[in-house]
Amino acid sequence: MAKSKPQSKPMSSRQSPSKALSPAADRLSAKSAAHNKSADPKKSLAAKVNAQANGASAKPLAQSPDPVSGKTKGKSGSQLSGQTKDKGTTKTGAQLEVPGSVKSPLRIFQIYYEAWQRDLLDPSFAAIDNSGLKSELEEFLVLERLAKSEYVKGAKLWGALSWRFTERTGMKSTDWVAAIQADRGKDVYFCDPAPVNEALFHNLWLQGEIAHPHFLEVCVAFFKATKLPLETLSAIVPGEQYATANYFVGTPRFWELYLPWVTELFKVANKNMPPKERDLMHAKAADGPHKGMSLMPFILERLFPIFMKTAGKGLSYKKIALPALDAQLNVHLRLLREAKNLAHSSKSAWLAALWVNYRNLYFIQTNGKDWCAKNLRRITPLEIKFS
Repeated sequence: MAKSKPQSKPMSSRQSPSKALSPAADRLSAKSAAHNKSADPKKSLAAKVNAQANGASAKPLAQSPDPVSGKTKGKSGSQLSGQTKDKGTTKTGAQLEVPGSVKSPLRIFQIYYEAWQRDLLDPSFAAIDNSGLKSELEEFLVLERLAKSEYVKGAKLWGALSWRFTERTGMKSTDWVAAIQADRGKDVYFCDPAPVNEALFHNLWLQGEIAHPHFLEVCVAFFKATKLPLETLSAIVPGEQYATANYFVGTPRFWELYLPWVTELFKVANKNMPPKERDLMHAKAADGPHKGMSLMPFILERLFPIFMKTAGKGLSYKKIALPALDAQLNVHLRLLREAKNLAHSSKSAWLAALWVNYRNLYFIQTNGKDWCAKNLRRITPLEIKFS
């Protein structure tokens, strides 16, 4: 076995790599401590959208409906400023759409919650001020309101990303747009900002058991209440199906199917789940970087592969690679990911068992025997099954 310094514990689905990947990420670490509470709690709940492409701006659109609040505002309200050019140019001379332009068929928004976070946004995305607007499902509220707004009308593709997008993915807007345009015609484009989990866990549901208290207990009740297949919680899933953080850019058709599907699923779950598990799902018991959050957004961000096999089975998709994050994987993690994917593609229980044993040895080296004694049984199903 090739020697390499093992990496630290696997990241949670919303956790970022420890090493900064961009100037924006570097500025984050310098500003977060000083400005962690800088947002004014009395600030108006109306969200402000500003498209910033290459620093150029135009006059605000009069009487534009706010994409988050849904209210119509005049010059003193929400502003959406476009830019004079709708395309940029790559190093190779190929033209790229400017995703923050109101004239572009590709429109990508970036959500922020506090004033200091605005400095970390990609200037080619359209900024959404989401301060004061709270939802148990986090960014899902923004997606729902954007879908009903004029800001996505006429767009062939649109999406809304986190203010931490560049930090978490190592990609700038030009990289993201280039990846989309390199494989045109798909209904949805997505990525996985925690590729280490593709190597170490059967699936993201089992990974969630390590990251969030009572996660599998709640998920079993959720799946039973919504009649989702329970084997999904223990099956081996290939890396191609790993998607977290709701980093989606999709066609109107994708959003027309996906948003109502999620809404109905949680409606049915809240109606049919046993009171104990339903209360645990809504309890704001998360700690660490997720302190104050319920389990709802962590269930939501793992539902995408199930949607694509059910309500969205007729849609085409493309998972965008994240080279900066892949480069951080050590030789063991790369081999583990490759071994698991090969076991899945060949449906070989023997290869899957080898992957599990190798994975367990890796955890012993990186997380220690005490951690393994506490957690390995919880994340290792007794039977090998493939999704």
